[in-house]
Amino acid sequence: MSRAPESPDPSTQKLTLPAIADMRAQNRRIVMLTAYDAPSARLAEAAGVDMILVGDSAGQVVLGARSTVPVTMDEMLVFTRAVTGVARRPFVVADMPFGSYQVSEDAAVQNAIRFFKEGAADAVKLEGAGRTLTRISGIVDAGVPVMGHIGLTPQSATLLGGYRAQGRTAAGARRLVQEAIALERAGCFAIVLEAMPAVVAERVTQAVRVPTIGIGAGPACSGQVLVWHDLLGLSPTPGPRFVKRYAELAPIITQAIEAYAADVRSGAFPTEAHTYGMPDAERERFMSDPALTRSR
Repeated sequence: MSRAPESPDPSTQKLTLPAIADMRAQNRRIVMLTAYDAPSARLAEAAGVDMILVGDSAGQVVLGARSTVPVTMDEMLVFTRAVTGVARRPFVVADMPFGSYQVSEDAAVQNAIRFFKEGAADAVKLEGAGRTLTRISGIVDAGVPVMGHIGLTPQSATLLGGYRAQGRTAAGARRLVQEAIALERAGCFAIVLEAMPAVVAERVTQAVRVPTIGIGAGPACSGQVLVWHDLLGLSPTPGPRFVKRYAELAPIITQAIEAYAADVRSGAFPTEAHTYGMPDAERERFMSDPALTRSR
C-alpha cells in the first residue's frame, strides 16, 4: 500500500505573493528585515522573518559610502546571490540601485531580469512614482514582481531637501496617497512607506489593497522593515528616530576582538586544543628526514 505524502510544514514553506496578499487580508503583520550576506540571511530566516530586503542601504552599512547612490548593479547582484543562496522560506526582494532603472524602460526591464535570473530574487524594489510608473509596468509585464517605495526615497534625497520626513503638509500627504494608488495600478504587489506621519501612512494603507511596509511610518502599515545594522546596534550612530535598536552588538564584538588580539600578542592563543598533531612514527620520520635538515 502506498503511503500518502506528508503535508509540508507551513513554517518552512516558501512565502509566495498570494500568501503575502493573504497576510494583508487577514491583518497579519508582515515582518521584513534587510540582509546583505549569507550569515545574516540565515539568522533572519531562523528568527522567522517573512521577507528579506537586500537593500541598497548596503552602500552605507556594508561598503561605507555616504549614501545609497554609488552602489552598482554588480554589487547588488553579489549581495542578492549571497542571501538567496541560503534563504529558503523568506520572500527576497532586491533593491534596484540608482541608475539601473532611471535611464529607460528597456534598461529597467533588463536589470530587473538580471536580479530575477542571476540573483534569484523573488522580486525587485523601485523608488518613487512619476516616471518610475512606466518602468514598473514594464518590469511587471516582463514577469518580475515589483515592490514600490514612496515617502523618503534615499536615492533622490537631494531633490527632497535631504533625509527628512515627507507628507507633513496636506498637499504633500495628498500626493503620497495619490502616488500609492498609482503604484498599485502600475502593478506593485506591495509598497514601502518611509518617513511620513503615521496618519498619512494609515490613509495610504486604507487607500490601496496591497500590503504597505512601514519604516518610520507608524503602526497602521501592513508590516514593518528595519535595517539589519540598525536593529542590532552595529551602526556607528543611533540612526533616524524611527529606528529601534533591539541589541547593542558593536561593543560585544569589539570586546571579543580585543580579547583575541590580546591572546595572540601574549601567546595565549592558539593552544594545543587549537592545533593538529601527527602520529608519533610519522613525526619521527619527518623530523629525522636529512633532506629537511638546514645546512649550516
